[in-house]
Order: sequence, then C-alpha cells, then structure tokens
Amino acid sequence: MTVLKIATRKSPLALWQTEFVASQLREAHPGIEIELVPLSTRGDEVLDRSLAAIGGKGLFLKELEVAMQRGDANLAVHSLKDVPMELEEGFTLPAILKREDSADAFVSNLYDDVASLPVGAVVGTSSLRRQSQLRALRPDLVIRDLRGNVNTRLGKLDAGEYDAIILAVAGLKRLGFDARIRSRLDAPVWLPAPAQGAIAIECFAGDAFAIEMASVLDDASTRQRVEAERAMNRALHGSCHVPVSAIASYGGDYLSLIGAVGNVATGDSLRAEAHVLRTDVNAADTLGKTVAAMLLDQGAGALIAETLQD
Repeated sequence: MTVLKIATRKSPLALWQTEFVASQLREAHPGIEIELVPLSTRGDEVLDRSLAAIGGKGLFLKELEVAMQRGDANLAVHSLKDVPMELEEGFTLPAILKREDSADAFVSNLYDDVASLPVGAVVGTSSLRRQSQLRALRPDLVIRDLRGNVNTRLGKLDAGEYDAIILAVAGLKRLGFDARIRSRLDAPVWLPAPAQGAIAIECFAGDAFAIEMASVLDDASTRQRVEAERAMNRALHGSCHVPVSAIASYGGDYLSLIGAVGNVATGDSLRAEAHVLRTDVNAADTLGKTVAAMLLDQGAGALIAETLQD
C-alpha cells in the first residue's frame, strides 16, 4: 500500500487542517495510506514575543521543510497566510485548497463589536495589520500582544486578560467555535491578511510522487485570488513585520484587488484598488504588482521603512 506522510504543526488548528487535507487525499486516491508527522516549530514554542521580533511567520515552516528534505515527510500543510512570499529554494506549493471565509472576527464575552467597546478597553492581537486597523477605528483602545493557538487565545480572553480579541473567522469555524464570533470584520472597511482562510500544501520540488498526489486538490479560482494578494505583498516586500492587508475577488469577467498598508502608531493607511480580466494568463501577478505600484506611488515605501525601523 502507498504511504503518504504529512508533516504538521501540533496546534489544534494545524492538526484539524492536516486531517482535513488527509481526508481529501483519501477521497481523491482510494487505497492510499496517510501518516501524520506532528512537529513542533520555533513559531509555536516562543510565545513571549511577537512573530516580528523572533523572525517572522517562516518560523512555522522550517522544521516541516527539514522533515521533507530528510525524507521523513512527503507533504506539509500550512495556513497560506503563514507562508512567506518567497518559498525556500527547492520547495513548491502544488495545491491551494478552496478558500474558507477570509474575514476577521471580533470576539468578546461582554461587547458586541469594536464600536461598543468602552474607552480604554484592552484588545488582544499580535498582528500589526490588525493593530493598525484597530487604531484607525478606535485610537482610544489599549492594544496588547496576544500569542498562542486559538484555544490559548480564547482561554486568555475568558480569564479576563482582555476585553476582546481579534481572530480569523476561518480558524474559529474550523475548530467549531462559530458561536464565539460576536461580529465580523469585513472588507472593504476591514481587510484581511493576504491569503487568509486558504490552506496550502507544500512539498519538496523533487518529489514527483507528492506533487502528483497533492495537485488534484488545487482550486484554480482560490489560487488566482490568493496569488494576486501574495504578488502585491511580495512587490511591497511585506511580511509580518509590516501591516499589509489585501483581498481579491471576482466581479463578472474581472479579478479585482484591494490592498492597503497601515501605520500601527497612528492608524493611518494607504489604499489602492485595481482590476484585470480574469482570463489573462498572468492576471494574478499583473494585478498584484499594479496595486503594489499604486501604493508605492502614494508613499507606501516610506511607511513600510518607518514601520521596519520601529
């Protein structure tokens, strides 16, 4: 029997996503045996500092990539928003699954939405993107870092450490916490992280077997949209160090993209929007670069440099 080994982080959400991918692979390839290879990453272990301070979201991938290089695993499953814009040399993403809800969620035990929070309320999030958008809406709030998996973050809210926290809708839904969502933070007023809500499968580029197995799960429309968002982020040299947000969508024959770069200190932001024919061969890359250029023309370069210096 053919065995496919999938490397995964150990958090409940990562395991849910990997089990979901495994079920899809079993359905696509009857008779295949799936073995999970749970691993701990530096991004999971260091929780007393922000991701930006310890090296970025790529810290969630390194150990999984090493496992694939050693032959201990054929595939790795990631939240695509955690995957750096440039993969390590020798790796590829043969499949991006159909996207789940891309929005953020306002979660609180006492308040219904951001507007109803009292002056000085404490909101938890370590995301610079979320912090900058909160600052724009409510400069009077106290924003504090919040690391850990979804369960840990909800536990800290329930313990009274925060009046509210901001999490991804997709993660809450996948773990069965739909009822914890008090209100949605939706586009175009509030923008998500590039590729938020999408699951990606990564594999070693030289593993033809893994690529063949995984590629059947690729969703073309999701890939085009998230690639536009990632192309914009890449052109801006964005990372978790920079409050960049983006969302691509379809409208008739067109692929549209709204992108923004924020300022954590002031809440100020620069926005741009453009669209291209979705049938264009290079639609995603062209659109992402176009919106990035529009943002840079507005002064995004200086804003990003300022953020990186802080």
